[in-house]
Amino acid sequence: MDVGVIGVGMMGRNHARVYSELKAVDSLYLYDLNGEAARDLAGAFGATVSPNAEDLLRSVDAVSVCVPTPYHFSVATRVLDAGVPLLIEKPICATAEETRRLIGKIPDGLVVGVGHIERFNPIVPEIKKIVRDPLYIEMKRHNPASSRVSGSSVVEDLMIHDVDIMRNVLLPDGNYHLAGSGNQDVCSALFSFGETPVYLSASRKSSKKIRMIYIEEEEFTVEGDFMAQEIYI
Repeated sequence: MDVGVIGVGMMGRNHARVYSELKAVDSLYLYDLNGEAARDLAGAFGATVSPNAEDLLRSVDAVSVCVPTPYHFSVATRVLDAGVPLLIEKPICATAEETRRLIGKIPDGLVVGVGHIERFNPIVPEIKKIVRDPLYIEMKRHNPASSRVSGSSVVEDLMIHDVDIMRNVLLPDGNYHLAGSGNQDVCSALFSFGETPVYLSASRKSSKKIRMIYIEEEEFTVEGDFMAQEIYI
């Protein structure tokens, strides 16, 4: 199949690199407002630079949307209008309102994915098998400062992965109370699911990269490292 990447920043480079390594991909097309950046990346991965997004969408069977978050809605809408299956980087949109509007635009049968890649980390399904009745859950996702982030808070950039795992894997059902505090680069959030507290922390001011999960049960404790892909009980 022929695929495209719209937006060739840090995440767009990752998508282009992976597509260039997939045997199922025949041709790779790139588009970015920064034509020089697109040409440089195309040279590195043997891709073709499209003069505009519409030309790219006419050439591909699927596309990755890797533009800054504030532009997700407008660019993804153009892709949907063209009827092209897409993978959109997280967060799907800048606001909940935009997200609901975008989802409403998805035609029946068109495949749309969102880049919540951490849900597919091998330790996540293993932890789901182990956890029975958690007394307490804690997840930390800390990064050193990065110039790649533009237009997203630390919640949308980092904590969103742990919110996704919490709500879609560990505690998919039930109401919760939420207390949170922070700023654009550091945030903590305490969710209460009945008697089970879940504490999440995210930072872009850390001296080192941390990706961990800690779960306390009555009979055992689970510690997981998302980067090493290891679980300790």
